[in-house]
Amino acid sequence: MSDKTSRIIQQPVIELMTELSAADMHDLCEATNQAILDGNGFGWLTPPERSVQEAYWKGVMTIPVREAYCARLEGGIVGSGQLVKPFSNNEASAHIAHISTFFIAPYARGHGLAIGLLSVIEQSAARQGFKILEVDVRETQTAAISLIENNGFERWATKKKYAWNGERFVDGYYYMKELQEVSEE
Repeated sequence: MSDKTSRIIQQPVIELMTELSAADMHDLCEATNQAILDGNGFGWLTPPERSVQEAYWKGVMTIPVREAYCARLEGGIVGSGQLVKPFSNNEASAHIAHISTFFIAPYARGHGLAIGLLSVIEQSAARQGFKILEVDVRETQTAAISLIENNGFERWATKKKYAWNGERFVDGYYYMKELQEVSEE
């Protein structure tokens, strides 16, 4: 008889989050910290205090026009992305959804989570009838740019001085993709 304990390896999962348990909040904040330190902080240059992050993520869960998706590896949250839908008073742009706060923590890359997360968000937007999906990124986020461009997004604009990265201004790239209608089965 072996004295080694068997371990079940959990497959990577992308899921829509409607609430966060204490363990999920811990994992999400840790993944967020690592993404910020890696330069993918969706606005933050340095990791904020945990209470600030927790308030941010709790707030995301309450906003009706945001769908928060999380990427899990070995059961823990290692990344996130949001589908941002227009408010009901924005009839002129009601056909456009936006991807926001998209990241995979550096320690969880290389498992196909980014492409899976992008795919799930895109499918959700298409199922809800959106015709266009947009995303914007800093010019320094080369992995994100590659992911976006390799998945059919077209760059339609460059914004000079899009963001300050702590050392200099960097440009931002704006992308869009026309979505195909998806029928509910």
